[in-house]
Amino acid sequence: MAKSKTSLTAVERRAEELDTIAAVLPMERRDELAELLTDQDIETLRHLVNQGMGDNTLRALTSDLAYLEAWGLAATGKSLPWPAPEAMLLKFVAHHLWDPEKRASAPDHGMPADVDENLRSQKFLKSVGPHAPATVRRRLANWSTLTKWRGPDGAFTSPALKSAIRLAIRAAPRQRLRKSAKAVTGDVLAKLLATCATDSLRDLRDRAILMVAFASGGRRRSEIAGLRCEQLTVEPPIEMPKGPPLPSLAIHLGRTKTTSGEQDDIVYLTGRPVEALNAWMAAAKIESGSVFRAIGRWGTVSRRAIDPQSVNAIIKRRVELAGLDRGEFSAHGLRSGYLTEAANRGIPLPEAMEQSRHRSLQQASSYYNSAERRSGRAARLL
Repeated sequence: MAKSKTSLTAVERRAEELDTIAAVLPMERRDELAELLTDQDIETLRHLVNQGMGDNTLRALTSDLAYLEAWGLAATGKSLPWPAPEAMLLKFVAHHLWDPEKRASAPDHGMPADVDENLRSQKFLKSVGPHAPATVRRRLANWSTLTKWRGPDGAFTSPALKSAIRLAIRAAPRQRLRKSAKAVTGDVLAKLLATCATDSLRDLRDRAILMVAFASGGRRRSEIAGLRCEQLTVEPPIEMPKGPPLPSLAIHLGRTKTTSGEQDDIVYLTGRPVEALNAWMAAAKIESGSVFRAIGRWGTVSRRAIDPQSVNAIIKRRVELAGLDRGEFSAHGLRSGYLTEAANRGIPLPEAMEQSRHRSLQQASSYYNSAERRSGRAARLL
């Protein structure tokens, strides 16, 4: 028998409130977040949802808010104060931007061991070493945004904080790594698809995810996770001079990382990716709602969409099954892989960008430049 609203615990009530925004803000750690976040935190997130903030921005805000709350509890034994005093902001910088060489001779330098262990036990920390400067800046920026939504301004623009960040970055340089160490180009994709050879629901779904994400221009994992049947439009088949016509499908992207959703950005699928998508949807009996869904232990297809992290996990699992190093590939490798493969095949950059929907010519052209430099005369002087 379901509990009445009045008999719910505070944690259970917050878990239910998180569920009300789950359609916009998929969260695989709902119960943990309900314990960690305060009532005011949840209300702030609900307010941001009602303001129409983008899904990716909301996910980043929620993730960073959960991390900040966990760090605050571990570092001070108390929930985050709003606004946070300047001393606490400086403590955050000191705990996350530090010099590994200094740490070797002074164990107390950087994040204290007990704080590190606490965050690691909750799976908030995975990698070893100082944080990337971009991550620290993003979390501080989101901390500032959340503070402003609550009313106060905080000390985020203080000269002391800016100076601390600048000096910490200079003292602890860290090489910027790509989101995916290696691009999932055509040859790598073929190996991943070979691991999806059966007609099981899991193989059909993963095959469709790989083919749709790659062929639609290297869609982001959030766009794949959030794809809905209502975004798909069947197009007339593409006539071929030799062989049968190829099935064609349009994907209406709506709001993405770089668009507001007001313009109707469309990308197209042709041939095998359409067939793979149709095979999955037919086998899973999906006619409306989310396209890519979780599959239970006994082969039951969930009604709710998979989350973006699951897309990444699926890619890494297929990489492992293909005998490749899972540490070298991620979901973003499909996006970089699409442009790299387009460059390798001599497809003009503007044509590839029409499908990838890159807004930055500089970003998109970097993949082309790498491909041309690798095979060009300048790299073959000997």
